[in-house]
Amino acid sequence: MNRSKLVVVGNGMAGIRTLEELLALAPDRYDITVYGAEPHPNYNRILLSPVLAGEQSFQDIVLNPLAWYEENGITLHTGQPVVRIDRRRRVVVAANGDESAYDRLLLATGSNPFILPIPGKELDGVITYRDIHDTEEMIAAARTKRRAVVIGGGLLGLEAANGLKLRGMDVSVVHLGEWLLERQLDRTAGKMLEASLAARGLNFLLGRSTSEILGDDAGRVRGVRFKDGEEVEAELVVMAVGIRPNTALAEAAGLHCRNGIVVNDVLQTFDPRIYAVGECVNHRGTAYGLVAPLFEMAKVAANHLAELGYGSYKGSVLSTKLKVTGIDLFSAGDFSGGKDTEDIVLSDPAGGVYKRLVIKDDKLVGACLYGDTVDGAWYFKLLREGRAVGDLRDRLMFGESSVGDTGVQGQSRAAAMQDSDEVCGCNGVCKGTIVRAIQDQGLFTVDDVKKYTKAASSCGSCTGLVEQILMNTLGSNFQEAPKTRAVCGCTDHSHQALRQAIREHKLLSHAEVYAFMDWRTPNGCATCRPAINYYLISTWPREAVDDPQSRFINERAHANIQKDGTFSVVPQMKGGVTNSDELRRIADVADKYAVPMIKVTGGQRIDLLGVKKEDLVSVWRDLGMNSGHAYGKSIRTVKTCVGMEFCRFGTQNSTQMGIELETMLANMWSPHKVKLAVSGCPRNCAESGIKDVGVIAVDSGWELYVGGNGGIKTEVAQFLAKVKTPEEVKEYTGAFLQLYREEAYYLDRTVHYIGRVGLDYVKRRIVEDAAGRKALYERLLYALEGLRDPWAERVQGKAAREYIPLKLASEEVA
Repeated sequence: MNRSKLVVVGNGMAGIRTLEELLALAPDRYDITVYGAEPHPNYNRILLSPVLAGEQSFQDIVLNPLAWYEENGITLHTGQPVVRIDRRRRVVVAANGDESAYDRLLLATGSNPFILPIPGKELDGVITYRDIHDTEEMIAAARTKRRAVVIGGGLLGLEAANGLKLRGMDVSVVHLGEWLLERQLDRTAGKMLEASLAARGLNFLLGRSTSEILGDDAGRVRGVRFKDGEEVEAELVVMAVGIRPNTALAEAAGLHCRNGIVVNDVLQTFDPRIYAVGECVNHRGTAYGLVAPLFEMAKVAANHLAELGYGSYKGSVLSTKLKVTGIDLFSAGDFSGGKDTEDIVLSDPAGGVYKRLVIKDDKLVGACLYGDTVDGAWYFKLLREGRAVGDLRDRLMFGESSVGDTGVQGQSRAAAMQDSDEVCGCNGVCKGTIVRAIQDQGLFTVDDVKKYTKAASSCGSCTGLVEQILMNTLGSNFQEAPKTRAVCGCTDHSHQALRQAIREHKLLSHAEVYAFMDWRTPNGCATCRPAINYYLISTWPREAVDDPQSRFINERAHANIQKDGTFSVVPQMKGGVTNSDELRRIADVADKYAVPMIKVTGGQRIDLLGVKKEDLVSVWRDLGMNSGHAYGKSIRTVKTCVGMEFCRFGTQNSTQMGIELETMLANMWSPHKVKLAVSGCPRNCAESGIKDVGVIAVDSGWELYVGGNGGIKTEVAQFLAKVKTPEEVKEYTGAFLQLYREEAYYLDRTVHYIGRVGLDYVKRRIVEDAAGRKALYERLLYALEGLRDPWAERVQGKAAREYIPLKLASEEVA
């Protein structure tokens, strides 16, 4: 069979998703060539904000690595935009002059960021926020500049502002509208979002129209002027005011364009050999900028390119599920309401929850959710189906669980879903697709589902539902999966089997583990060596051999490596408390070693950023302070508020409690990083509710919470117990952490450990079993007794020569 030639112009999410769908339907139908303007493989633009915030790297967000193109026989031209389409000869011409013939052409040229047509838009320091290049420009700017103005209070603008704020900049958001995200939220929800973000340090200038960007004599940005004459200072201006379909190539080829490349219901253009998908498209008068509609288009276009011919795209009913800087938002349909509509509203600003349901003619026509979005998919289903809700009206606001036939938590919700119900809006994945993948591919974990279906691989908001579907499909095997999954390719043994062998047979070194467990490779690999090392030293403290070369670079250097190869040094400040002598030493070290940045961290410590590797030992020596352990799989920090000593709301001495906990846990290694916080009253200023262990003071003692996580997917800590005395706080905390140290798999956070064993199990071991709790606590104290600060060892000469850089022969001659 002679294969036809398919050329794809655009290497983004819509174009490559179309190819994925096409390869699944007709893998041998085409010889495929892809042209991408960017010098990268296909990546997830939704996750640019975590890259900007420093929570992920570019490699973490690549959707289809270069190997994928090779495996599927796709010829990929990166960094090579197409500049001309010759429809008569049926060829495309690239910027370097190369030509590729096509039988079918797929245009996925995406969109361009809109640039305000105002004076100063061309100044150095004015950038847009659309791709990884823009993201890298902002990261670079944040290293040297302090004041930023973001123009645009939409999703991209807020993510840009938050990322720049996290990188240490003073950020002002300028928005023409009266509230943020006015296309996704109503006024009340928008104002709640503004208040929450303002509390995090962002400044908002709403209802402002920018008239000019001001520059200095060198052509660099120095400020922004508004139409009312007011000016604000700025060294960086980010324009995030919207997008426009990129139609230049199509227009030059004579294709019909009107606010996008006009297509029919099978995504064909005026020329039937040419298809178009994504943000560049105008379908029935609408250009879509959200991911879900683009993937719906991809499915239909692939169907017709495969010559099956039964798909039809009728447009998308839009819903928006967002996580803006950790705050869950959802909206769908006509959420603003109007004439002949009724509103059902639940508003709890103090609790951070707002829900508005709009009803017309006994049907749900719109929904706006802030803070609690767990029922967003259910509301969206009711909206799309046009179901009468009169029989549900008195319970509608309280979600799917209140109806009685399903449950929001657990497997019942997953069981009640139909195969056609959408699970992942970002990637357009339905329940049936996930179930078939689990059954056909033998999947056991969420990571497996991500790999095979892409569900939960974008914004992550559907991860919990994917997990429920796994549990429902596999039954008890879901719990068994982590136990039977191999540590790495060097062995068939699981983490559980590895820990059990080390404990039962008293294995004390890597060599003993490899020999006893018949490791396939004599020295292990980068995946298993750190895990084995942790299991050894945590199971047999003071006896097992700690192998520094089996640790990550951060733990070997006892400092956090940065993007440019320098290191971040964080001295310990127990409970965030310091004194003038320590501050002077830090200042002297910063001057002596020309430290580029000194930053106060979220954990109430001071971070010296940009220290050269060869200077680390000298920096530690001059500081004369203990390590803050900001680099390892270990205790990180105990954050505190001032408590009853100074605060008029404080009920207990939270600062002293935090200092005692941090002193007790000093130098503790663990499966993953561990963060604690102690708040002096239920107002919770130390953010104890999102820590691995959170301690909150009340009038009669202390409340303990476990399993929180403030990372890219925020997890709220769960209540463990209430105790009366500081000694009990230390015992319960120490026992929980020792249980986690002994039973969690390497690189599991506390939230993942609790998710695997269950909170009830943890309570049985820590709260209900007093003798067992005391034994765990004593094992922790035994493991920590006598541990030396790694900085002190380096200063005294242990492995100090590791940091002396080698001289090249050319340098010696010079």
